[in-house]
Amino acid sequence: MAVSETREVREKRLVDAEALCPYRLVLEHVTSRWGVLVLIELLERPYRFSELRRAISRFGGRGVSEKMLTQTLQTLERDGLVHRDARPVIPPRVDYSLTALGREAAEQVRSLAQWTHDRMGEVEKARRAYDEARDAGSRAS
Repeated sequence: MAVSETREVREKRLVDAEALCPYRLVLEHVTSRWGVLVLIELLERPYRFSELRRAISRFGGRGVSEKMLTQTLQTLERDGLVHRDARPVIPPRVDYSLTALGREAAEQVRSLAQWTHDRMGEVEKARRAYDEARDAGSRAS
């Protein structure tokens, strides 16, 4: 007989699953909202923080906050994908670039982004067909 799980038990199971699948966390970092844009942008060249923030903001929307960009860069640096080069000059200069591993990941992400762009018409068509079928089914019920 199944007993309903408590929230703590569900959370522990989730943590255990992530420990068994450590690649999932890296995949989340690489494919996160800002991770994708950082990686793709850094494929072009190294950037200073403010340059990178402006470059990412041109993709539309509200743009990335300083805090979120800092967290994203730190996470990608910890994963070995981004290199942070702090130069001891006045004023301080910090450049961000991709490591070899980061370049490889960025190329994969860029390919997926390009595929999405190329196939968006088909996705929209599928969504319309799904929505129409779902609406027809709910009216028939």
